[in-house]
Amino acid sequence: MSKIHAAITAVNGYVPDYVLTNHELETMVDTNDEWITTRTGIKERRILKGEGLATSDMALPAVNGLLEKRGITAKEIDLIIFCTTTPDRVFPATANILAQKIGAVNAWGYDLQATCSGFLFGLTTGAQFIESGKHKKVLVVGGDKMSSMINYADRTTCIIFGDGCGAVLLEPNDEGNGLIDSVLKSDGSGVQFLNQKAGGSLHPASHETVEANEHYLYQEGQAVFKFAVTNMAEVAAEVMDRNNLKSDDIAWLVPHQANKRIIDATAARTGVSADKVIINIEKYGNTTNGTLPLCLWEWENKFKKGDNLILAAFGGGFTWGAVYLKWAY
Repeated sequence: MSKIHAAITAVNGYVPDYVLTNHELETMVDTNDEWITTRTGIKERRILKGEGLATSDMALPAVNGLLEKRGITAKEIDLIIFCTTTPDRVFPATANILAQKIGAVNAWGYDLQATCSGFLFGLTTGAQFIESGKHKKVLVVGGDKMSSMINYADRTTCIIFGDGCGAVLLEPNDEGNGLIDSVLKSDGSGVQFLNQKAGGSLHPASHETVEANEHYLYQEGQAVFKFAVTNMAEVAAEVMDRNNLKSDDIAWLVPHQANKRIIDATAARTGVSADKVIINIEKYGNTTNGTLPLCLWEWENKFKKGDNLILAAFGGGFTWGAVYLKWAY
């Protein structure tokens, strides 16, 4: 009997209409287009505008589009894993809110928080439910409204992040396609370099925390870059080595879109040529949990059945990992 793999059978994405360009940021903080572009590779990012709009409001069109492409209804979904750092609320889970919005009345779900590595962690977790035979259709959503936690007076962070959301459907596959292997890692010592200082049980919201701007994302850029540029590259190489894959065997490298220099380092370490590296950071910036599914969505029509894909990510905390999957359609 053939081994059952969890295969991506549909993918879809959504980005808001509003485009925040580097030139507009020049009017907000002390920065310029050349400085941003040379250090990050980002030219613009999308921002979710409007009162009362949250992360689930970006997931809704992404998921509805996915269901339409696959030709199924939300009632067929068994499980929703929502990977996000910016949930609609602390509780209930945004997965539950999304389930109600799309009409997934037969699904249970939960949120997964691993910052920028969240989508990979969610993909791997969702695959377990498929491989075990427990579920037939698992929805893995990755999205963030990063503008909700960015201080637009802080030029070290406001230039990097944008809003966006993507989703994939996992289903059983007995042809050898799907998620083949993963290497996932975490190191809590990185908390000091990339975090949100207040808002949790350690430092609950107060007048003092708000006045001190402690509910915004905090990052020590050099420390994060140094760790990320090494570890994201190494873990991508590790999952290739474990599966006896050479650079020529890889159809596409799908790296987290945090910084063009980190992407280049990962490509160099794996030996994957530039024409096989998926990059859209110049358009969307870092959408945290949204980067990888948005890449899959934009390049979907270029993938061929059986293509070897390596997905790699790095996030605050620290978290990082890589996934090897064979495209199923």
